[in-house]
Amino acid sequence: MKEGSAGQIRAPPRVETVNFVTNLTEQHSVHLLCLSPLILSALCKMYICFSVLAGLALLCFFYISAFCPYFGEDFAYILRSIKCGIRLTKYKKIKPFYSILDCFLDAVKRHPKRIFVHFEGRSYTYGEVDKQSNKVARALQAEARLKEGDTVALFLANEPSFIWTWLGLAKLGCPAALLNFNIRSKSLLHCFSCCGAKVIIASLELQDAVEEVLPTLRERGISVYIMSDSCSVQGITALSDKISKASDQPLSRDLRANIHIRSTALYIYTSGTTGLPKAAIVTHERVWAASFLQSICGVTAEDIFYINLPLYHSAGFLIGMTGAIERGITIVLKRKFSASQFWDDCKKYDITVMQHIGETLRYLCNTPKKDDEKNHKVRIAIGNGVRTDVWSEFLHRFGDIKVRELYAATEGNIGFINYTSKIGAVGRVNFVHRFFFPYTLIKFDIEKEEPVRDSQGLCIQAAVGETGLLVGRVTKRSPFVGYAGNKEQTEKKRLRDVLKKGDLYFNTGDLLRFDKENFVYFQDRVGDTFRWKGENVATSEVADILTMVHCILEANVYGVKVEGHEGRVGMAALTLEEGQKFDCSATYTQVVNYLPAYARPRFIRIQPCLEMTGTFKMKKVKLVEEGFNPAHIKDPLYFLDPEKKTYVPLTEEIYRAVVSKEVKL
Repeated sequence: MKEGSAGQIRAPPRVETVNFVTNLTEQHSVHLLCLSPLILSALCKMYICFSVLAGLALLCFFYISAFCPYFGEDFAYILRSIKCGIRLTKYKKIKPFYSILDCFLDAVKRHPKRIFVHFEGRSYTYGEVDKQSNKVARALQAEARLKEGDTVALFLANEPSFIWTWLGLAKLGCPAALLNFNIRSKSLLHCFSCCGAKVIIASLELQDAVEEVLPTLRERGISVYIMSDSCSVQGITALSDKISKASDQPLSRDLRANIHIRSTALYIYTSGTTGLPKAAIVTHERVWAASFLQSICGVTAEDIFYINLPLYHSAGFLIGMTGAIERGITIVLKRKFSASQFWDDCKKYDITVMQHIGETLRYLCNTPKKDDEKNHKVRIAIGNGVRTDVWSEFLHRFGDIKVRELYAATEGNIGFINYTSKIGAVGRVNFVHRFFFPYTLIKFDIEKEEPVRDSQGLCIQAAVGETGLLVGRVTKRSPFVGYAGNKEQTEKKRLRDVLKKGDLYFNTGDLLRFDKENFVYFQDRVGDTFRWKGENVATSEVADILTMVHCILEANVYGVKVEGHEGRVGMAALTLEEGQKFDCSATYTQVVNYLPAYARPRFIRIQPCLEMTGTFKMKKVKLVEEGFNPAHIKDPLYFLDPEKKTYVPLTEEIYRAVVSKEVKL
């Protein structure tokens, strides 16, 4: 067989290859030897340079670790905030204006079959919610003759119809006033009136509350609709049957052609110093800003968001629902919060993001302990008002959940987010945030309930570590729009001549503190409002209701701390009409009929006279400090007993039962 023929393997020319390499090396060896000093010098310089850079990097690392431990989180927050700011600037310039509704419609196009809402065993996709909102819009267009700019009041429970009714109104260019479904009578009429609405839409379960004020509504020519297939009450029109018969075809964008970023999108009600709720004007710009909070907190398009707070609240509606639209995600909607069902819901729906207020986390911590409490997928909790001890216990029991505590007000122009999960803090002082949304803390006189001013009439900034009143400078970028139909209260929230003559700030009415690490801590509220059960309680409204009782002359309402509870529970110091005794039964009937449960004074103190300031304002500081302990107070004290349906004398036995949580508040 010849060499190279089939079946024979030719050996590779290894010797020739080695010789070639050897020759090549020998030919260039002289050159390499000549260059070696230069190469060695360059290598030494490179080594020194890299050593210096590595040393500097290591030094920076140790410096950041020692003096800037939150650098990474600060940087991530700034980056996310800038991205959201760029998007908002883009939306401002787009014509026609790109609203959160347009964001929803884009989500419908991208994933029409993705579930948008889980509710009581039923699921509704983005496409289904879109079509249902079209039907609502067409039904209202035909029945109520709604047109762009007409305000409609929504008196609805937490249910999917709330969402698609609002979307339907948005498609017509109509602002929605979100009424608290706990309010009744005088408060309901007030809230309805101040937003200028000519139409009210109510849930069937709230029909009794509507009928109570129906004569007044009819006198004013208000159109009243109920979410029902039929209604026999004169003056109330059933709406559900009209919706079911309406077309689900898309509506023309021309119906909202004049809507822009500064147009009013919503009215959300907030309690304040007036006593009656105030309608905070929420523009489309504010809707966008609130919807970005989920993104800033790290929520992604794959998350599932749990809303168990009322949709009439900023938290449930803006942060929860519109935030979910901005992310294009699924929400699980609950009629009301349930501690016993909470974790079962989380496991059933694979919930990854939850909302909270201080009370809800405490309720969860008060549930009986179970072995599998950390067996869930919840990774983020967004909310406000949680106590430090509850926060710690919540994490210990339920796992490594990133609690994103925040501070904000519906009508305000300044807010904070604790993006580091530092227990107890509501946010961080950040130079980028402060540049775009200027704010400061100023010294505040608690007794006089006013800012402390210097000899020039300017406010004095609080020092680091000192409690002060938070005020936000009013600028084009951070405006304060105010309250609908209430110029007086809008003006009261404006604070002038703060740091220089002629400047203008928004008065939050809240006392905060900044520490040396730039963390922000909420301290207390000032003025005539306190918070209980997650709701703001306006003391003058409660006082007005109390003084309608035949035996009561004056009422000074305030909130008192109860150990183991967030916020303050309602208490009232009363003086009686001459010759009258305190009527326990009549007072109980009055507060139950006219006030929601969270606003009812649980404790009553009878005084011979109410202490006043030099400007004839009722003094509350001392009353708040004294609390409701019968061992320390000589005045007669009473306790609201829901089982006996009356006020009863507050004995030391009842006091101990309240403090030990044997009696529920």
